[in-house]
Amino acid sequence: MTEIISEMLQERLKKLEEIKQAGINPYGGKFLRSHALDAKMEVGNRVSVAGRIKQLRGHGKTAFADLKDEKGKIQIYVSFDSLGEEQGNLFRKLDIGDFLGVEGEIFLTRTGEMTVKVEKFTLLSKSLRPLPEKWKGLKDVETRYRQRYLDLISNEEVKELFHLRSRLIRELREWLDKKGFLEVETPILQSVPGGAAGKPFKTYQDTLEMDLYLRIAPELYLKRLLVGGFEKIYELNRSFRNEGISTRHNPEFTMLEVYEAYADYEDMMNLVEELIVHLAEKLLGKKKIVYQGKEVDLTPPWKRLTFRQAMQDLYGVDIEEEDIKKLTDKLRSAGIKVEGNEVTRTGLVRLLERSLSATSPSPTFIIDYPAFLCPLAKKKNEKVAERFELFVAGCELANAYSELNDPLEQRERLKIQKGEEGEDGHLPDEDFVRALEYGMPPAGGLGLGIDRLIMLFTNSPSIRDVILFPQLRQGKNL
Repeated sequence: MTEIISEMLQERLKKLEEIKQAGINPYGGKFLRSHALDAKMEVGNRVSVAGRIKQLRGHGKTAFADLKDEKGKIQIYVSFDSLGEEQGNLFRKLDIGDFLGVEGEIFLTRTGEMTVKVEKFTLLSKSLRPLPEKWKGLKDVETRYRQRYLDLISNEEVKELFHLRSRLIRELREWLDKKGFLEVETPILQSVPGGAAGKPFKTYQDTLEMDLYLRIAPELYLKRLLVGGFEKIYELNRSFRNEGISTRHNPEFTMLEVYEAYADYEDMMNLVEELIVHLAEKLLGKKKIVYQGKEVDLTPPWKRLTFRQAMQDLYGVDIEEEDIKKLTDKLRSAGIKVEGNEVTRTGLVRLLERSLSATSPSPTFIIDYPAFLCPLAKKKNEKVAERFELFVAGCELANAYSELNDPLEQRERLKIQKGEEGEDGHLPDEDFVRALEYGMPPAGGLGLGIDRLIMLFTNSPSIRDVILFPQLRQGKNL
């Protein structure tokens, strides 16, 4: 296959040189279009259209080709006698994949197909590499991700998926705006990474002569805005975590964070339920969808289950414990595999994902987590925090809690959080606690994974399917 492509490349390079020698620019500039290719055109209309050649058929003194743009396609017809020698010679050097601008009149062929009779054309871009003939012929799945441009050219369903992603984000913004939320922006480069458990990417700023980190979450900055007087805010953000890559994890991902003053985690449950149902009805036209062979019923109200009850129902373990060590010991005693020295929140999420995938694919709120797992959440009582995680089809989609706004308690809980205390005994983000000392109203906060929501809505098994350019291991040149 590589040898065939190499031969075709050499052939097209020869055509390119011949075009240049004829004094024609093979990479033209601006072209004024009268119609996009999905627009209504009528017989007799004079049009100016452009697109990529997807099919090319010669018949002696005539030729047909299919032009395609982002929205649609149309057939064009060429009579070499009418074109003249220069344009005729140029047309014979065209290949599938070239971009063409065409001027002419609309007519119907004998088979009733709308066609442009070409009076004049302009070569806009010469394609040097052949397009895939059939997408199924590409055996290596990673080729779709490494060469997403070919995926988009060859597979209309993939292009429609990303159109849906764009519509979802647009609709999400509109819904929140109508609810009175204000969209804000917070730093991607941060001097102190915080707001979530995760390993950050580290960089260095030359002018400031200081280390900086790509944010793992915008939470602590958004809470500063609550201190500053904003009451209903959201950020559609790109966050980064220097951790594993899997079907559900990409080092760079898109997340929605929402904060509302004078609210709590119950309000966030209602908000995310209403939002996702609205998006499903608006974009998919239904509340019942199928994800990887399982029906997911989004009809509210969604199931709510305490973390303690979930662990009892799924694993027969009572987790009413006061620290992480006791919980770890109890899980191991019950025969549950715990990686590392102690169970982590991520490990517990994976346990729940595996079990809920089989037992409850429709939305389930797991609420009231052990307080020692939630250093930024307000306590419901001494042992339990007002926190929930939303699982749908066995995947964690959202995480939220009633925000802790007691600066003294926040300082103490951050000190005992594993790995958070600095070597000198100071908190890593003193300014965040200082901000709380000026007073933050009670609030509810929510984080929703946009990439995973798109996976659900498009029945995509991997997060790579819903990110245009996912992170991949270094591979061979394709």
